[in-house]
Amino acid sequence: MEFNLADLFEAAVDAFGQREYLVAEGRRLTYADMEGRANRLAHHLAGVGIGPGDHVGIYSLNSAQWVETAWAVFKLRAVWININYRYVEDELRYLFANADLKALVHQRQFSPRVAALLGELPELRHVIVVDDDSHEADPVHDAVGFEEALAGQSPERDFAARSGDDLYVLYTGGTTGLPKGVVWPHRNVFFALGGGIDALTGTRVQHPEEMVEKGRAMGQVGFLPVAPLMHGATQWGVMGQSFVGNRIVLVARFDPHEVWSLVDSEKVNMLMITGDAMGRPLIETLDEPGATYDLSSLIGITSTAALFSPSVKDQFFAHFPNLIMSDAIGSSEGGNNGISWIKPGGTTMKSGPTVTSMSGTVVFDEDLEQVKPGSGVIGKIARYGDIPIGYYNDPDKTAEVFRTVDGVRYVMPGDFATVEADGSVTLLGRGSICINSGGEKIFPEEVEAVVRSHPDVMDAIVVGAPDERWGQRVAAIVEPRAGHAPPSLESVQEHCRNHVAGYKVPRQLHVVDKIERAPSGKPDYRWADAVVNAGPRS
Repeated sequence: MEFNLADLFEAAVDAFGQREYLVAEGRRLTYADMEGRANRLAHHLAGVGIGPGDHVGIYSLNSAQWVETAWAVFKLRAVWININYRYVEDELRYLFANADLKALVHQRQFSPRVAALLGELPELRHVIVVDDDSHEADPVHDAVGFEEALAGQSPERDFAARSGDDLYVLYTGGTTGLPKGVVWPHRNVFFALGGGIDALTGTRVQHPEEMVEKGRAMGQVGFLPVAPLMHGATQWGVMGQSFVGNRIVLVARFDPHEVWSLVDSEKVNMLMITGDAMGRPLIETLDEPGATYDLSSLIGITSTAALFSPSVKDQFFAHFPNLIMSDAIGSSEGGNNGISWIKPGGTTMKSGPTVTSMSGTVVFDEDLEQVKPGSGVIGKIARYGDIPIGYYNDPDKTAEVFRTVDGVRYVMPGDFATVEADGSVTLLGRGSICINSGGEKIFPEEVEAVVRSHPDVMDAIVVGAPDERWGQRVAAIVEPRAGHAPPSLESVQEHCRNHVAGYKVPRQLHVVDKIERAPSGKPDYRWADAVVNAGPRS
């Protein structure tokens, strides 16, 4: 057995086969059920030519089929590609082509978008459709239904030996706003994100078989990751819990009442959320008239990927005085960089979360010297050891982000941080211009290009504005085109929705006589921030 993700899952199946594994949209599967269905799908995919190294896209809301597809693909030593279901056609066109998809598993409601792009993707040779209640037509005549793909296939595990060097690719936003595929060896990503290093003790797993022993020792925990599986945090919430025999509860879309209802009915022990965007509506729902749930099973909650403010944390403690609560930071490129355990009582708000850094995490200054604790120097988080190979199909970006310092290879994706006197790390964010809205990374350049293409806009700058629920919202500053009336916010939003996902669409608009730029032509983001914070808006 190796540090291979499929091997780790199969070891859990052998140890915990009759444990309930997954609850999703009314479906219940044991570990043995999941194993059998994933094996059937793997045999179907192998029968249409999918093998080691081939890329299979997963384009769906959270579902049992999402998870079944993930394990089926890994069993073949192939690579699954996460697809953001919020993307519109332009974004999907780039991702599908960049990822070199050979097969695609998608939910029926997304068939029109798939159909519009298949003619441009000659290498994508097989399509499987997951049924829903949308009644959309198949995107191509030879598309296969998900259950049809499983029918008649063997449930047996009879696959070739695998390796810890097999690949996992996680697509995430890039500095240009276009998605980037981060390429990880299974072994490295297991230690960086999959539970290979204990977050409490820092102890490193020495043998793959230890994960099953951990599962036996801790007993079964019910875990509900609220965010979409298209994001890395939820993928790793699911996979990490799978290796130790835990029980996973999925919700297709975030709805606070649905989440609390599942905690009640499924006796969930742990929740994973994305900052205030989920935390605030969840906790405020409990104060609504008639909101009566039995939440006595809930032991802990962890937040990842977005601002989780002290006031919202305190609201949770008011409802759950004994709750174990944590804040985690990390990235698709660097894995888990650190975690903090939150105590009740008015946490002081800093620029970002302050965490105890994980093994292999350092902060470098501009001269690539490690930042000294308590110095106040702002640097960039870096990690060595268990890190990715690079970005898929992007050698330039790989060279920029993966750096060698004194003979050691580091990944430095661009997260700024300071080191406190006690050695803890305070995260400042992905540079000064990246917008983080509810955990979604929004890069201004991409939205600016779309806003500037509006017929009434001459120039535009996009920045983040403070937002109580989402942490930040997208704000656009526009210079009207000469002879045109200033565009309205509604007009800009309608234009943008045809080109970018909904969460990237501007939520406020500022009209100015002239956009300020540096002599080089680059946007003056300090000026833009001042406009957004001080000026009237639409």
